[in-house]
Amino acid sequence: MNGNRFGRLFQVTTYGESHGPGMGCTVSGVPAGVELDEDDIQRDLDRRKPGQSMITTSRGEPDEVSIQSGLQDGYTTGTPIGMTIQNKDARSGKYEPFVTAPRPSHGDFTYSAKFGTRNWGGGGRSSARETVNWVAAGAIAKQVLEQSDYDVQIKAHVNQIGDIEAPDVSFEQLLEHSEENEVRCADPETAEEMRELIDEYQEAGDSIGGSVAFEARGVPRGLGAPRFDSFPARLGQALLAVPASTGFEYGLGRDAREVTGKERNEDWEFPDEADPDPTPVGNDHGGLQGGITTGQPIYGELTLHAPTSIPKTQRTADWETGEEKEIQVVGRHDPVLPPRAVPVVESMLYLTVLDFMLLGGRINPDRLDDNPGEYDTPYHPSSPRND
Repeated sequence: MNGNRFGRLFQVTTYGESHGPGMGCTVSGVPAGVELDEDDIQRDLDRRKPGQSMITTSRGEPDEVSIQSGLQDGYTTGTPIGMTIQNKDARSGKYEPFVTAPRPSHGDFTYSAKFGTRNWGGGGRSSARETVNWVAAGAIAKQVLEQSDYDVQIKAHVNQIGDIEAPDVSFEQLLEHSEENEVRCADPETAEEMRELIDEYQEAGDSIGGSVAFEARGVPRGLGAPRFDSFPARLGQALLAVPASTGFEYGLGRDAREVTGKERNEDWEFPDEADPDPTPVGNDHGGLQGGITTGQPIYGELTLHAPTSIPKTQRTADWETGEEKEIQVVGRHDPVLPPRAVPVVESMLYLTVLDFMLLGGRINPDRLDDNPGEYDTPYHPSSPRND
């Protein structure tokens, strides 16, 4: 199976199945000299893990990360960082009815058709559980950026569930309120309405879709390239890889089809006499022009369809018996995806931004202190014989 690696210089390679022994990833391209420990990664894993509330799956996974390589005395060494996360609460028996009778709208049939076999427990490799690796890698990218000379801040929140849409919120509101409720919506009143709607679908044995809005600030201008390596093209690849994603937008997004060129075009000005740099008036482009970052905030939205595992009765066809039959997907499943997708979206943004920062030479890919040739560093280990 190809397609298990993301990134050019900051590369993440993942492995694992939903009900296998464990998950894991290797992160290459981490500069040396980054202060890092398992707690830095665990904080974000705890935001993604199951069992956080009544609107998430009750699967009891602690998602405890173990760093296997790439650290010396609490600092990265520039070598690949290997991480493992054990699966502790897999119950594969509930998936036996679907080994040759695919669940509606899952990856069961397509995986079997591609490979002639598949790991069927919990959906195997196609399960969204695999995103635990993405969040672990994103937490490392976050630490690299936070310890660099750049003030990059990334935040996301749930801006719509079903037909309930949150009003526009400021970046400060995102930072302050998005983690205050189970829905992870930065507008408290809308969060209550969303929670009530989710409860209705959950009680009816159904699920509902929604979307996650994101914003990145402090990303320097000049990152990306026209055409296939454009910043929005690679960001779209990153976010559309999120399980259940059906639409990626940035800036005006789909509203751009209703806007004239004159309305969308942004004039240039010198907003501050002390700053000689031209600055666009407005940011309908979402911080991206010609596939390259402008230095303005990058913002957009990712749409996620309703979870496909629902307890309502559905129909399938068993290719082994030739029988069409009714099935019921039992087990522990999320009634809605955006609340747990928020840290996943943020992680993919961190991975994308850092990869472009390394490619653009903004951060030294070998060492964070940008002092090539210097060996007597504060983070170099001391000889035990000199103690």
